[in-house]
Amino acid sequence: MNRITKIALVASSSVFCLFYAVQNLFNLEAAYGFVQLMVGMEGHAAYPDHFGPAIHSPILIWLMLVIIIVLEFAAGALAGKGAIDMWQARNEDSGHFDDAKTYALAGTAIAVFIWFGIFSAIGGAYFQMWQTDAGNGVLDQSFRFSLQHGLVWLIVRAKG
Repeated sequence: MNRITKIALVASSSVFCLFYAVQNLFNLEAAYGFVQLMVGMEGHAAYPDHFGPAIHSPILIWLMLVIIIVLEFAAGALAGKGAIDMWQARNEDSGHFDDAKTYALAGTAIAVFIWFGIFSAIGGAYFQMWQTDAGNGVLDQSFRFSLQHGLVWLIVRAKG
């Protein structure tokens, strides 16, 4: 039962990341607009001064969005491969099953990086997303998402 639970969690993590990547592609202009709004650092009344520059270059904004989407696809694909590998090793001994977790752990780690590293650390701390209603909502969600994927990573990482 433990192994099936781990496989299901990793498969869910895969679907989660892939759905977000696809949703971003289907809403590419809106996604660009959101990134543009956040990195432009406008509407910051609480902390109006910044130690670094805002970003207004369309090329850099597109690059940021592409990185986010590529990482979402990578996390989903790696977690998906990990779920398949774990499924195939579900009846093997603990050593083989643990070896089959490599891609699952990589995918869920990338997911944590996306929603904690990119959105919370860079978006929240550097770009001060919390100062806007839209950005604050994303920070709330990214906190949940990074915790969820981190919890899956910890559960899967456990032996057996």
